Amino acid sequence: MAKIHIDGVTHEVGDGQNLLQACLSVGANLPYFCWHPAMGSVGACRQCAVIVYRDENDQVGRVTMSCMTPATDGARLSLASPAAVEFRASVIASLMRNHPHDCPVCEEGGECHLQDMTVMSGHTVREYTGKKRTFRNQQLGPFINHEMNRCITCHRCVRFYREYAGGTDLHAFGQRDRTYFGRTEDGPLESEFAGNLVEVCPTGVFTDKPFSKQYSRKWDLQAAPSVCAGCAVGCNTSPSERYGKLKRVVNRYHPDINGYFLCDRGRFGSGYVNFEHRLRSARARDANGSVVALDTKAAADQLAALVGQGGVVGIGSPRASLEANFALRTLVGVENFSSGMAATEALLVKKVIDIQRSGVARVPTLTDMEQADVVLVLGEDVLRTAPRVALSLRQSVRQQGIAAAKAAGIPQWQDAGVRGFARDMHSPFFSSTALPTQLDDIATAVVHELPAASARTGQAIAAAIASGGATANEFVAAAANALSQAKRPLIVSGTGAGSSELLDAAQSIAAALAMHGVQAALFLSVPEVNSIGGCLIDGALSLEGALAALESGQARSVIVLENDLFRRIPAAQLQRALRGGGKGGGTQGGGQGGGGQQSDAQIVVLDCVEQGLLEHADLVLPTAATAEHEGTFVNYESRAQRFYEVFRPIAEIRPAWRWLAEAGEANGKPTMAWRKVDDVIDALVVVEPALSSVVAAAPAAAFRNAVGTRIPRQPHRYSGRTAMFANVSVHEPKAPVDEGSPLSFSMEGNMATNAALLPFSWAPGWNSNQSVLHFQQDINGALYGAAAGVRLIGAIAAAEDGKTRDTTEDDRPTGGKVVSATDAFAPVALYETFGSDELSALSPAIAERTPRPYVVLHSADAARLGLIADDSVLARVERQAVGLPFRLRIDDAMTRGAMGYSVGLPGSFGFLATEIWIEKDPAAASMIARS
Repeated sequence: MAKIHIDGVTHEVGDGQNLLQACLSVGANLPYFCWHPAMGSVGACRQCAVIVYRDENDQVGRVTMSCMTPATDGARLSLASPAAVEFRASVIASLMRNHPHDCPVCEEGGECHLQDMTVMSGHTVREYTGKKRTFRNQQLGPFINHEMNRCITCHRCVRFYREYAGGTDLHAFGQRDRTYFGRTEDGPLESEFAGNLVEVCPTGVFTDKPFSKQYSRKWDLQAAPSVCAGCAVGCNTSPSERYGKLKRVVNRYHPDINGYFLCDRGRFGSGYVNFEHRLRSARARDANGSVVALDTKAAADQLAALVGQGGVVGIGSPRASLEANFALRTLVGVENFSSGMAATEALLVKKVIDIQRSGVARVPTLTDMEQADVVLVLGEDVLRTAPRVALSLRQSVRQQGIAAAKAAGIPQWQDAGVRGFARDMHSPFFSSTALPTQLDDIATAVVHELPAASARTGQAIAAAIASGGATANEFVAAAANALSQAKRPLIVSGTGAGSSELLDAAQSIAAALAMHGVQAALFLSVPEVNSIGGCLIDGALSLEGALAALESGQARSVIVLENDLFRRIPAAQLQRALRGGGKGGGTQGGGQGGGGQQSDAQIVVLDCVEQGLLEHADLVLPTAATAEHEGTFVNYESRAQRFYEVFRPIAEIRPAWRWLAEAGEANGKPTMAWRKVDDVIDALVVVEPALSSVVAAAPAAAFRNAVGTRIPRQPHRYSGRTAMFANVSVHEPKAPVDEGSPLSFSMEGNMATNAALLPFSWAPGWNSNQSVLHFQQDINGALYGAAAGVRLIGAIAAAEDGKTRDTTEDDRPTGGKVVSATDAFAPVALYETFGSDELSALSPAIAERTPRPYVVLHSADAARLGLIADDSVLARVERQAVGLPFRLRIDDAMTRGAMGYSVGLPGSFGFLATEIWIEKDPAAASMIARS
């Protein structure tokens, strides 16, 4: 700790900080622009000036930029000195000369860092009366609006976009106050993290385009703490609502997970909540096969009656909450419940859980990943399957340069100095994937090989580490040597390729390192937001077993929870279980409509969006989206995190667990008399004592702040509640009462003293997202109160023995049939950041960035089939066509005899295939266009 003296008051601050960070950490209001807690200092804006004195006898001092000055023990400085105040005011005045002063129409108004700093500096009078410089704005795609005239040239945007996130298409053109931040030409920003510019920019240059289409001021938005449902990382978010619609999602700081940044899937993927095809009312199929609407009571009665008949199987979902899955399991019984994952997927997720339980390696947070000094990626394109992880991996390659700069006396916060000193220094990064990825540019060595070959490469690396022997494979030798010498090695793999051998290989490497006394970090990606949680409370049935029971008549009915089964297994297999399409027609989600026997089995679907299974359903119940109810997700590291209701949906929409609980209670299950999420969790830990720590994931509903108040969802300036719906009724609606959480649908109360309950960031004088520093114990450190979430799987001390399999250099594709003389190919699953996730793909902004379904072949295979790039091809599984025609991509990095195929895109495969046939689309040659 260092002692510094600010305006005569002594403070203790953490070591290694600069004066700006030190001042902010003790609660001092010191203006700044270019400094960012995650990106350090470059000294570009000159706004954070203070007076620094040599010693206690110095009465004059000198003007110093606090962001570029270390906070040394005994440092004396003044923020309130007239010289410092005057200097800061002059900087603001200079910045504001060309600013358009359009706060009333600027979307950043009310949460603008420039606004806050201008007020903080005392600047109130516009001093420039000449013609201001103006710029032409650009069209930057569906996510970002561009208004360059508001720019104050802090350079934060290009520093984040290019240096932190690795983007290449945003530049700084010109110099001084004529600098232009944009692309060489109009077009969508290519980075999957471009949306962070909205929060990184201290003014309104880059704003949220989907939000602008349904805009409300920040102080009129109702928010709640939440968790992103886009992948298994579990980033913390703050969704906001107005007029019964979800308006936007912004980052909610979590020191161990997302920090200050989100991926664009998480930021813009919640548009499905307002989706026009949301399920908003219950419906049922009558005796004539017609679909009729039901009110809530009639729907609940029909579900209860169906359950009362017995013979019910339940199919859960990895995108549904822990509470909803447990409620369904309790309703139908463990012996009749499936987690909703296909057998292959479920086995892979369970293997990930077993590896975590083994204690062979520690499960890293994203912050841990950023500190890794050697990284090995095995078979997983994490930018597509867990995007936020890729951003952390980009920071890991800087560790060697940061360490070297520190040895040379350059602190890490001095960003320009560190980057200049460490320009050519990169920590070792090795990658083995089927096709090139967007992390290849930071890799020390890259090989492109099929998942089975990647697994063999991984086992060879483990063997080389264990034996310390030489190997002829240069990639294996280099990776093994680097990992053996690392202090903080990180192994990255996952379930995306559908290969258990990849998981075995990753575990073997960690075990080999453990034999040499090195504890590796092991990140294993899993498919969906609650895949881990679903497997932790799995039932006795596999998905295939549940469908077999339905097909054989052993089950009289099935309840499917928030799960489009057409994305899980081939349509033909599902159709057999559903007795064909007798209950409906057409095709959705890859499903095949058509004839077939009418099934006597009753099919109940609970979901928040329309999906393919609805064609076959006898009863459909609308469930709440993530922003509309409270629940728990369990992320890749087994961290259980609570998300809270942002707003009450219309009465017909209910949380899934509530539909199920009422059906159970009506059928003589008093243990299901749950009234709030806490009740469900209490019941869960009784039957699953190993998961008892889930109770600590968030405060109970009875929690109150130190002064005995609830936490308000609305800012204290929230306005218009009495007039919001005056066009509907002049009677003031009563605010909803939330007895299930410590939050209130009100502006009354006090901000959260617990990190898990922080709905939004605001502090006196700090209206922008920079106010989060007032909730941190230290800058970039933990938040006040308990950390959000709790890990459910503790590490077991015993590690694997490190034995590895025999490996060969055989590079033949495995995992599917290969017939060189026909059109059958070994499949390789490929994912997209935009479109592969079921719910985010329904967001209009994401849909604009979603590619057409595609397949990838080596040029030799394409030539053999008479195909060329961009040809339209048909894909078949079990000899049945899948979805829409696919676009052919040719990439010679793809192994011959194998074919990459897009997973999850609308009209594409939603599942892992074992064998695929393709043929040229016969209709394509005679059509002008086909979509």
